[in-house]
Amino acid sequence: MKTLRSVLAEAPLAWLLFAVPVAAWAHHARPDSPLLVFALACLAIVPLAGLLGVATEKLAARTGEGIGGFLNATLGNAAELIIALVALRAGMLDVVKASLTGSIIGNLLLVLGAAFLAGGLRHKVQSFATIGARTQIGMMALAAMAILVPSIFAVTNAGELASRSITFSVVVSAILLVVYICSIVFTLRTHAHLFHGEEGAGEVEHHGIPWSTSLAVGVMAAVTILIVWMSEVLVETVEQASHALGLSSLFVGIVVVAVVGNAAEHSTAVLMAMRNRMEIAVSIAIGSSTQIALFVAPLLVLVSLWIAPEPLSLAFAGVEVFLVMAATFVASILIVGGKSTWFTGVQLLAMYVIMAVTVFAIPA
Repeated sequence: MKTLRSVLAEAPLAWLLFAVPVAAWAHHARPDSPLLVFALACLAIVPLAGLLGVATEKLAARTGEGIGGFLNATLGNAAELIIALVALRAGMLDVVKASLTGSIIGNLLLVLGAAFLAGGLRHKVQSFATIGARTQIGMMALAAMAILVPSIFAVTNAGELASRSITFSVVVSAILLVVYICSIVFTLRTHAHLFHGEEGAGEVEHHGIPWSTSLAVGVMAAVTILIVWMSEVLVETVEQASHALGLSSLFVGIVVVAVVGNAAEHSTAVLMAMRNRMEIAVSIAIGSSTQIALFVAPLLVLVSLWIAPEPLSLAFAGVEVFLVMAATFVASILIVGGKSTWFTGVQLLAMYVIMAVTVFAIPA
């Protein structure tokens, strides 16, 4: 019981875990209420994603700085990856692409904007080291260009070019994964000192009670199984729920599913900003977007060759490409000075709301 209390105390959203058994009950007892089941599954994934993040951090504290940094970087978007894999296996390629787009713009605009706003309301002007943010934004620009080219191929209506989009996507995905591995080596090993704030704000702090390695691994395994379970429930009901609400799969993927998967990043980034630890807050928001673009998306393309009814390509819809490029551009402009205020957060949040309204207006 003491161990359970210590685990739950580390996750601020742990009280939402009640949604897990309720969602399981509704899935079996109320199959005629897909909207209710979908809402409960979304609610259940939020605390599970938070617990998975906490367990990863606790394991990272035990394994040392190098391996710990790798774990945090690689497993930072585990919830989004699991949801996407389940949807991919179900053949919902449009939902997968929309959720990837939503995760990228959600982290760049919604998470970063909320962090700047919350931190700015407590601290008049906040500063952060720009080299790490610029490196991440540069990689996001690379990923945006990588999805632009196959997307152009897909709309040319030229049969030969369109038929090559899958092969092109596989090759580009392999290149992006190599770049992602190089970025981990660059930020965690060869040039790690460049990513620390002037006052050491970039150094990792571990709060709360230390966990044993077995406890951290056990929590990660149990939570991962529950996330897979809830993701399957979510994917099974997403189409019926979107039809019941009159929403397009594009809006559900970009806004609803992406916000659910990013809930843990939201709470952590805002908390760090309120503590004036802006290097960590900015790193969480921009780094998560980079992980989606350079790790999760390419990995899904390669995995789809084996588990999906048809291969996933990097040919996104025109509106998705525009949103990613616009979010990257806006975020890069607002962080270039290395300082932020509450109004910077308002600008980012306003941009996100405008994008969400735009996607909502697109007919199904």
